[in-house]
Amino acid sequence: MKQRNAKFQIGQVVRHRIFPFRGVIFDVDPEFANTEEWWNAIPAEVRPHKDQPFYHLFAENAETEYVAYVSEQNLVLDDSGVPVRNAHVHALFTPDGAGAFKPKAVVQH
Repeated sequence: MKQRNAKFQIGQVVRHRIFPFRGVIFDVDPEFANTEEWWNAIPAEVRPHKDQPFYHLFAENAETEYVAYVSEQNLVLDDSGVPVRNAHVHALFTPDGAGAFKPKAVVQH
Protein backbone atom coordinates (compact mmCIF):
# COMPACT_ATOMS: atom_id res chain seq x y z
CA MET A 1 0.00 0.00 0.00
CA LYS A 2 1.39 3.38 -0.94
CA GLN A 3 1.50 6.20 1.57
CA ARG A 4 -0.80 9.08 0.71
CA ASN A 5 -0.67 12.46 2.33
CA ALA A 6 -3.95 14.29 2.65
CA LYS A 7 -4.04 17.63 0.84
CA PHE A 8 -6.54 19.10 3.31
CA GLN A 9 -6.60 19.12 7.12
CA ILE A 10 -9.24 18.76 9.81
CA GLY A 11 -10.84 22.16 10.41
CA GLN A 12 -10.34 23.53 6.90
CA VAL A 13 -13.29 24.97 4.99
CA VAL A 14 -13.60 23.33 1.56
CA ARG A 15 -16.13 23.29 -1.24
CA HIS A 16 -17.07 20.66 -3.78
CA ARG A 17 -15.53 21.14 -7.21
CA ILE A 18 -18.76 20.18 -9.04
CA PHE A 19 -21.74 20.35 -6.69
CA PRO A 20 -22.92 23.50 -4.83
CA PHE A 21 -21.96 22.71 -1.25
CA ARG A 22 -19.15 23.36 1.15
CA GLY A 23 -18.17 22.28 4.62
CA VAL A 24 -15.62 21.89 7.38
CA ILE A 25 -13.49 18.74 7.46
CA PHE A 26 -13.92 16.74 10.68
CA ASP A 27 -12.24 13.45 9.72
CA VAL A 28 -10.00 12.03 6.98
CA ASP A 29 -9.73 8.48 5.61
CA PRO A 30 -6.42 7.76 3.81
CA GLU A 31 -8.44 5.96 1.14
CA PHE A 32 -12.08 5.08 0.45
CA ALA A 33 -13.72 3.56 3.55
CA ASN A 34 -17.44 3.56 2.82
CA THR A 35 -19.83 0.91 1.50
CA GLU A 36 -19.98 -0.50 -2.02
CA GLU A 37 -23.63 0.61 -2.12
CA TRP A 38 -22.55 4.19 -1.46
CA TRP A 39 -19.82 3.87 -4.11
CA ASN A 40 -22.16 2.44 -6.74
CA ALA A 41 -24.73 5.18 -6.10
CA ILE A 42 -22.30 7.73 -7.58
CA PRO A 43 -22.86 8.17 -11.33
CA ALA A 44 -20.02 6.38 -13.15
CA GLU A 45 -18.99 9.47 -15.11
CA VAL A 46 -18.20 11.37 -11.89
CA ARG A 47 -17.21 8.44 -9.63
CA PRO A 48 -13.80 9.17 -8.07
CA HIS A 49 -10.94 6.70 -7.63
CA LYS A 50 -10.88 4.84 -4.30
CA ASP A 51 -7.12 5.14 -3.74
CA GLN A 52 -7.08 8.73 -2.50
CA PRO A 53 -7.99 10.46 0.75
CA PHE A 54 -11.70 10.87 1.46
CA TYR A 55 -13.00 13.57 3.78
CA HIS A 56 -15.90 13.67 6.22
CA LEU A 57 -17.46 17.13 6.14
CA PHE A 58 -19.98 19.00 8.21
CA ALA A 59 -21.51 20.23 4.98
CA GLU A 60 -24.07 22.82 3.98
CA ASN A 61 -25.79 24.00 0.84
CA ALA A 62 -28.42 26.66 0.23
CA GLU A 63 -31.17 24.52 1.80
CA THR A 64 -29.73 22.41 4.61
CA GLU A 65 -26.84 21.14 6.71
CA TYR A 66 -25.68 17.52 6.60
CA VAL A 67 -22.64 15.22 6.70
CA ALA A 68 -20.87 14.54 3.40
CA TYR A 69 -18.14 12.09 2.38
CA VAL A 70 -16.04 13.49 -0.47
CA SER A 71 -12.95 12.42 -2.41
CA GLU A 72 -9.90 14.67 -2.40
CA GLN A 73 -10.10 15.15 -6.19
CA ASN A 74 -13.53 16.76 -5.79
CA LEU A 75 -12.57 19.32 -3.13
CA VAL A 76 -11.02 22.76 -3.32
CA LEU A 77 -10.22 25.18 -0.53
CA ASP A 78 -13.08 27.60 0.21
CA ASP A 79 -11.49 30.98 0.85
CA SER A 80 -14.73 32.93 0.33
CA GLY A 81 -14.82 34.07 3.96
CA VAL A 82 -18.57 33.38 4.06
CA PRO A 83 -19.50 32.28 7.62
CA VAL A 84 -20.18 28.60 8.15
CA ARG A 85 -23.64 27.99 9.62
CA ASN A 86 -23.56 24.21 10.31
CA ALA A 87 -24.30 23.85 14.05
CA HIS A 88 -21.99 20.82 14.39
CA VAL A 89 -19.04 22.99 13.39
CA HIS A 90 -19.77 25.51 16.12
CA ALA A 91 -20.35 22.76 18.70
CA LEU A 92 -17.04 20.98 18.03
CA PHE A 93 -14.70 23.64 16.63
CA THR A 94 -13.59 27.20 17.31
CA PRO A 95 -12.52 29.65 14.58
CA ASP A 96 -8.73 29.86 14.28
CA GLY A 97 -8.78 33.46 13.04
CA ALA A 98 -7.29 32.46 9.68
CA GLY A 99 -10.45 31.25 7.96
CA ALA A 100 -10.35 27.69 9.29
CA PHE A 101 -11.35 25.98 12.54
CA LYS A 102 -9.57 24.06 15.28
CA PRO A 103 -11.14 21.31 17.38
CA LYS A 104 -12.33 22.43 20.80
CA ALA A 105 -10.40 20.96 23.68
CA VAL A 106 -11.95 17.81 25.08
CA VAL A 107 -12.51 18.03 28.82
CA GLN A 108 -11.46 14.84 30.60
CA HIS A 109 -13.36 13.96 33.79
